[in-house]
This record gives sequence, C-alpha cells and structure tokens, in this order.
Amino acid sequence: MIPSSDRAVVVGAGLAALRGAEAMRACGFSGSVTIVGAEPYRPYDRPPLSKHVLTGEIQADATTLPSSLGADVNWRLGSPAVRLDRGAQTLHLADGEALSYDRLHIAAGTRARPWSNPHEGRLDGVFTLRGRDDAAALRAALAARPRRVLVIGGGFIGCEVASLCRHLGLRVTLVEPGPTPLARVLGSTVGALIGAIHGGRGVDLRCGSEVEWLEDAGGRFVRAHLTDGTRIDADVAVIALGAVRNTEWLDGAGLSADPGGVDCDAVGYVLDADGQPDPRIAAAGDVARFPHPLYGGRRVALEHWSQAVAQGIHAGRLLAGAKPEGPYGALPTFWSTQGDVVIKSAGLTEGADALAFTQGEPASGRFIAVYGREGRCIAAVSVDSARWLPAHAEMVATGAPFPPRGAAADRPAKGIAIHAPGFP
Repeated sequence: MIPSSDRAVVVGAGLAALRGAEAMRACGFSGSVTIVGAEPYRPYDRPPLSKHVLTGEIQADATTLPSSLGADVNWRLGSPAVRLDRGAQTLHLADGEALSYDRLHIAAGTRARPWSNPHEGRLDGVFTLRGRDDAAALRAALAARPRRVLVIGGGFIGCEVASLCRHLGLRVTLVEPGPTPLARVLGSTVGALIGAIHGGRGVDLRCGSEVEWLEDAGGRFVRAHLTDGTRIDADVAVIALGAVRNTEWLDGAGLSADPGGVDCDAVGYVLDADGQPDPRIAAAGDVARFPHPLYGGRRVALEHWSQAVAQGIHAGRLLAGAKPEGPYGALPTFWSTQGDVVIKSAGLTEGADALAFTQGEPASGRFIAVYGREGRCIAAVSVDSARWLPAHAEMVATGAPFPPRGAAADRPAKGIAIHAPGFP
C-alpha cells in the first residue's frame, strides 16, 4: 500500500493528465497531488476548438472539462516544467519553483508545429491551432470576414479548418505537398475521395504543392509564394503542419525520451536510458510512446482523444498501486468532423499493404474502408458510415483475416476489390 505521505506530481494539464489524476484518487491514493500546466487554464476539451469555437457557437473558455477532483489538488498553472532531476526526485518549473515527488505522471502533450521561418510565423494574420488562445484568436480573425483563408497542411486539423471556412461562407485555399489531403494517415486512395468531397464544397485544393514563403507587408501577412512560382493572396494563413511532442524538459533526466515521445514498457512505466522501467514514473497521452500488442509490439505514440482518456486512467491506476491486468493495448480510435462529414477510424493504418471498401459506395462519399497487412485487418475507416464501424473495429481488434468475410446489405455491388492504400 502506498503511504499517505507520498507526493504525486502530474506534468501536463490536459485530458490525459486530468483523467490520470482522477484515477489515482479513485484508486485510493491519499497523498498530495500537484498538477503542472504550461497554460494558465484548468484542463479543457480540445476537439471543439477546431469546430464549435471557430464557428462562434461556443466560446473558447466554455470548453473546460468536468472533473471529479476535489479541493485537495494543488494546481501549478502557467509555468511549464523545464527540468527533471530524477536523482533528487524533483521537478523544476519555469518560474523557479521546485516540486518534490514520489510518483510522477508524465502527460505533457504536444504543441503546434510552428512555421519554419519564425519572423513569418509571427506576422499578423498567421495562426496555428492547438490551444484555447489559438482558437479564440483565429475565431476573431474569421469573424472579420477575410477575403481568403490559406490553410497550409492537409491533415485532419487543416481539413477541419478548411471545411469550417466554407461553412462560414469564406473562400479558402488548402495547400498540401502530398498527393491528396490526409494521404499520410489514410493513404492517397481514401484521401482522394475525401479531397473530392472538399473540392465539391468549394475548397480550393492545391495538392502536390508547397508554400515557400509568406509575404510581409508592414508586419501583416498578405500572400503566400509557392515553390512553383504561384502566388496566393490571402488575409489569414493557418499553419496546420502537425504537432511537436513536449519532451525537451526531459533532456539529461536519464530517461528514454526524444522528440518522438517518452518510451514506456508494455505495462506503462517509463523506461530509463538503459531500457529499465522506473516504477515511480508513468506516461500517457500524446507524449507516451509504447509497444502496442495489436501491432507486434511496434512502438507508437498516439494523438487521439480516446487514447488520452484510456491511457491516462491506466497510468493513474499504476501510480496509485493498482496491479496491472496485463500489457496496455487499447484499440486506437479517432474521429474528425469536416463540415457535415464525419470520419471515424479504429486501428492504425501505418504499414498497410492493401485496402478494401467493404460497405457503401466510395463515389457516394459514404463508405467503410478496411486496411490490411499480411492478410490481417489492421484498421478501418468510416466516412459518414459510423454504424458499420463497431463490427469492423472488432475485426481489427482480433486481427481478423483480410479481406473481411461475410455478407452485408450495402456491400459494394461488385463485391470487394483490393486496392493499394497509396501511402507516400
């Protein structure tokens, strides 16, 4: 049993951090709990930021997450962790404060990847979208009715912002160096179908193109110059180039950590530089890299809402002394709302060598795509067909044979055809 004098420190004040702290208390941890956050806000929900906040349906400060934590939790917000001294079991914050710990929950999350040119990235009219303040600032810019919005990057955030701009009646151009939107995560075969949906709704898609530099006119962004010589005039540029994991503060701590994440063992404890688990430290959420049992123990770090919840709870229980039931391996799930199109997925598409459309008709914009690897189902993606996803998720969770078998009422009339996923 863990002594009531033990001190737990949670690094990060997002979803995984919050659910981890709640799980510790639910498991009977009675020691002190301190939650450290770089932002000055209590944990809030991020998915609405690229959706309801940008439309003005809700305010950015209305996204605070509900919590079961009581008044016995210490909050250290607005000052990020800058250094970990494992020998002294001390966490150092940017404001000079030092926090001692007996249990450490690492849930430091990610930040938006900035534009490559710092000066251009600071121009008036250039935005990233990751936190509450980002969403509030971008909402104000969109409400001012810019002549055109430029979105740089065709991942999920970029596609969500582009579709939202069309919902608001704004002209928008999306520039993506890959062959289609979402090609890196879904492959170009499915990406082309999603791109067609966006193109049909007025998004100016520039795939296979790349922005070289952003033009400055008196400190304000006025146009983008592409590598092919094309120029795009716009008032607003949204940089949607992915995320950077917050691991720099772990330099010199003797842990197995790098820009790709913090390594954990199969149970969830963080590994030291020699590959040994430290039973005082667990990690969860975007920053945690762990061997996933569904994918042959391949190490993955997942930026998914459901993953943050499940792994956060798992890490909290570990640190509270609960006996692990086995290797952590929750099925990765994800969703994205792009206009009135809902994309949901189960499993990981990386490494897929085949693709099959098993429900609906791809040309209609409503379908299920299943990804296979070496004759097994490894992922499924639904586009406006969520009711079919649970059955396919079960196939992924059990490693069912690929292509899937069995009959379905709206299976493509010509049967299942095997396609190349088209990953870059």
